[in-house]
Amino acid sequence: MPTALITGASAGLGTEFARQLAARGGDLVLVARGADALEELAAQLRTQHGIAVEVITADLSIETDVQRVAERIADSGHPIDLLINNAGFGLPLHFADNDIDDEVRHLRVHVEAAMRLMHAAIRAMRGRGGRIINVASVAGFISRSTYSACKGWLIGFSRWANAEYSRDGVTVTAVCPGFTHTTFHERMGLPPGQEGIPGIMWLDAPAVVREGLRDAARGRSVSIPSLRYKAIVMLSRVLPASLTSGVARRGRV
Repeated sequence: MPTALITGASAGLGTEFARQLAARGGDLVLVARGADALEELAAQLRTQHGIAVEVITADLSIETDVQRVAERIADSGHPIDLLINNAGFGLPLHFADNDIDDEVRHLRVHVEAAMRLMHAAIRAMRGRGGRIINVASVAGFISRSTYSACKGWLIGFSRWANAEYSRDGVTVTAVCPGFTHTTFHERMGLPPGQEGIPGIMWLDAPAVVREGLRDAARGRSVSIPSLRYKAIVMLSRVLPASLTSGVARRGRV
């Protein structure tokens, strides 16, 4: 069965990707900073599904850790068939008030680390085939501080890379969910129910992952789970940036 490497696998959408792929019988390489959470998840998946699960503890804001993960992707003796760039975190939207070192670390995880891992994956997969999923966000389609800028880069690069390397058997898909029930907001210090977002706008992680995997299997460059967020993205293309950025100040995507 195919082997998937998932970054940010210890929580949120990363864990949900791991659970759904394990249920399909695929082996996994799980990457995250927290060793205990990774080992616990790996043990559960091995027991429940009888698959092989490898654990790599790495902080993707550190270049040497990114290099270790890239070397694992490049290992032709144990090939990776699916790379899921999911690692990430959020910052307050007030860029000028944030610590610049935090902003640089944010950029490294969302953009530089994802780029380095994609580079390793495409080189390894080219000719034999493979898939890459970049977990982006609908925030990438609107003006919303550096988080939006990072996700916009992922979307744009995924579109280009999918067109460029699909001829070599490698597809690249940016999965762009809206507000999704995970621990992402809690890790930012936002208690449940205090994000200022109506309940109808929230998505469930299992549905987001199912649709993302389905669109990746179809070779699509962009996956936007749910009709309501597809409509929002279409509107964002015609509405003034001043309006969409004002709306986007609420909550986190």
